Amino acid sequence: MSSPGPDFVSVRALRSTPDLTLYSKDRTTMQMNSNFPDWLTPVAWVFLALALASAIAIAVDIYARGHRHKTVAAEFVWIASASYLGPFALAIYARYGRTETNPPAGVGVLPGGVASAAAHVIGVPLVIASGLTIAGINLWVLILVIGVLAMVLLFVYERAAASERAGAMPVGTAVAAAVFTVLAFDVGMGGWMLLLHFNEFMPPATDASFWFLMQLGIVLGLLTGYPVVRWLAERNRTVVPA
Repeated sequence: MSSPGPDFVSVRALRSTPDLTLYSKDRTTMQMNSNFPDWLTPVAWVFLALALASAIAIAVDIYARGHRHKTVAAEFVWIASASYLGPFALAIYARYGRTETNPPAGVGVLPGGVASAAAHVIGVPLVIASGLTIAGINLWVLILVIGVLAMVLLFVYERAAASERAGAMPVGTAVAAAVFTVLAFDVGMGGWMLLLHFNEFMPPATDASFWFLMQLGIVLGLLTGYPVVRWLAERNRTVVPA
């Protein structure tokens, strides 16, 4: 990893606030919003508002209406899944989150999505503030940091959820489940970020559309991570939220 080049530093020194745009060293801000449609920002704000409302609705159903789950970890996953699925999380929760029977293995992708969403919230400001790059691009650093954070968070979930239900999951099993899941997840999520970046469609991190596009990336990650999660669930190597 290397620090930003002098040209970038000199530009930042003239600004009163940090630059929150993902950039490349050869082009200071890469004009990232040159292909960015104006209508996406209001759409992003609407979806983010619906995501917050959906998370509140699920939390109210669980804690105010008494529809508690087998583990606190599962309750957190159901609530936080709305952060990237928005109102679609309500439909999934109504179908699988309020039943007495165990949900299908496909629901097992939700913890990975939550881990990725949390890793974005933590990792994006850290990477931008650090100014670190790989090959002159801080997106490579961002993908690595988000991946590592997601693995750690998913590992914590696996251990916590397993211990609440049927005893602690072996550390090695939890590590393997987290690593394999996140690697498969990043095929969709990381690929989406690279596609946006190199087509100059990545908005600044201060724009609501950035987070909306990251939500879409998480959904792509769910799709690419599903085969691995299902394989792990069938062998009892991961905990499906119930």
